[in-house]
Amino acid sequence: MSSGTGAAPSFRLIVTGGGTGGHTYPALTAVRTLQARLAGVGRSLDVLWVGVAGGLEERVATAEGIAFRSVATGKVRRSANPLKLVSPANVRDMSRVPLGVAQARSIVSEFRPDVVLATGGYVAVPVGLAAKMCRRPLVVHEQTVRLGLANRSLARAAARFAVSSEATLELLPEQVRATAVVTGNPVRAEVLSGHAEKAVESLGLWGFERALPTVYVTGGAQGSQQINELVRGILPWLLSRANLVHQCGPANVEGLRPAAMALPAELASRYFLTGYVGAELPDVLALADVVVSRSGAGTIAELTALGKPAVLVPLASSAGNEQTHNAQHLEAQGAAVALVGEVDGAGLRGALEPLLADPGRRGQVGHRAQLLGRPDAAERLVDVLLDTAS
Repeated sequence: MSSGTGAAPSFRLIVTGGGTGGHTYPALTAVRTLQARLAGVGRSLDVLWVGVAGGLEERVATAEGIAFRSVATGKVRRSANPLKLVSPANVRDMSRVPLGVAQARSIVSEFRPDVVLATGGYVAVPVGLAAKMCRRPLVVHEQTVRLGLANRSLARAAARFAVSSEATLELLPEQVRATAVVTGNPVRAEVLSGHAEKAVESLGLWGFERALPTVYVTGGAQGSQQINELVRGILPWLLSRANLVHQCGPANVEGLRPAAMALPAELASRYFLTGYVGAELPDVLALADVVVSRSGAGTIAELTALGKPAVLVPLASSAGNEQTHNAQHLEAQGAAVALVGEVDGAGLRGALEPLLADPGRRGQVGHRAQLLGRPDAAERLVDVLLDTAS
């Protein structure tokens, strides 16, 4: 992936991170933004993505035409019980880390990057350590409020430590705080440029009552069984007060269809059930007055950049319980409603009712969310990369 040919030498970047979309897509957004910035001054970008073979990051890099190399890595299976940390699986995986570091060191010394960007995930550890060994500046980016395990272990190796939230600064070791900068979490530019009317046209939402608020429910690409069941339980009540775009996951559409078929015609016309929202997502978000969703780092970055009031239902099994921390952090700022622990339909109804009934309340929560948002996060992170490289 390179752009333009001129006398100026190309800028060389190694990016590492992956395993989940939360680590992969901010890295991709940073790469795209850096490439555009360099093209503007007549320079090209040579980028190499180092990740896990067969991982999401390899699929994304390949689709984007970014060169990719893989290294061995080990995953630490967390446990509250210290004895379980020395499980056979953990011991076996951790024994792969030295091999991964050796492979990464060879890649870094051969590629000679101007800077290395690590966005988290287990693969970031060997590559980050290799950058330190090869005396190449390392920028670590943390997407969540609390530090991920991989980024925590790289904190002291980093030349700069970029965080997404002011609240993260106090969690950093004191000597790392001096290198820390709040950039926010990069959000894809297209997410910020949606049009409500285009969602109505592309999805055929002609039965929506535009005088009512529109709710967008999403459980991520695969959908969320938990969120789907909560919504099913309050469907007639919800549709008497709002239009609903319900992205339930491709495997869950048939299970929800009977509930949709049982609705009276005037309510059914306000219910759009779909397995997946693809290219229309920016337009659906523009149309939405309230969002019901999980609270992963990428979702939080998008909702706050757009200033959307949200009811957040954290994934209880997320690594380090990060989704619960994200949701509670927003709720403490008045920027969302967090439904934590055992949640039922009555709880979701209680969270939605004031937002649906009162446009002023929606506006207030949305404004608080927007104050936490950083739509320019990708540009800020690129500033840090260029500054660190120079």
